[in-house]
Amino acid sequence: MDVIGWFSINNILVNIPLGKEGYALSWIEAVGTIAGLLCIWLASQEKIINYLFGLINVTLFAIIFFQIQLYASLLLQIFFFAANIYGWYAWSRVNDFQQAELKIRWLKSSHRIFLIIVSIAAIAALTLHIDTVFGYLAVIAVNILNTFGAGLPAPVLEPDAYPFWDSTMTVLSIMAMILMTRKLVENWLIWSVINVISIVIFYKQGVYAMSVEYIILLAIAINGSRLWVKAAKRTNRNNYL
Repeated sequence: MDVIGWFSINNILVNIPLGKEGYALSWIEAVGTIAGLLCIWLASQEKIINYLFGLINVTLFAIIFFQIQLYASLLLQIFFFAANIYGWYAWSRVNDFQQAELKIRWLKSSHRIFLIIVSIAAIAALTLHIDTVFGYLAVIAVNILNTFGAGLPAPVLEPDAYPFWDSTMTVLSIMAMILMTRKLVENWLIWSVINVISIVIFYKQGVYAMSVEYIILLAIAINGSRLWVKAAKRTNRNNYL
């Protein structure tokens, strides 16, 4: 099989006996999912190499979203790609005084309140206009791809089945990714909420393999919360020594 063929969603690795008809898991989805799990687990261990697996994950999922014509989701992967690059830089950076890299810590109370207000406003706005926003993003993605000769037709998107929950997951995912790049504990709490919502949504949609994946991600996020809370306490204690 050629390299291009390997990246096809029709290159099936295994049929998983989930649901009435089972779930055909492609090689690209399997590798992308494993990379995503490794990324989150390594991040919970504060290992900077997590960003390498994050880049693999978002790249492969961008290719998947391109093939199944989810162009708005493809653009989100581009954002996550840039966030992974920034996170890798931020976690490895040493300042002018040669002090240690970013330390795990909590958001300041004022910043936390601001984040909550912004998140609520963004979720509300996206919920009301999600089909328009994602439709617009899909058009942008198609136009960009067509400039490189993709020859794609204008996208036609179905109305979102769960506008509020999709909006919540989209906004919170962006917030959590930004917080993770700054080593802020709250990122794990947000990922936990996202994972719980994802488990339910994918189960209701009959995508049982994805639901199982998010159960694993939830366990990793809960453990990440535990580890980072301990690290934040040590950081706070050392600041007063």
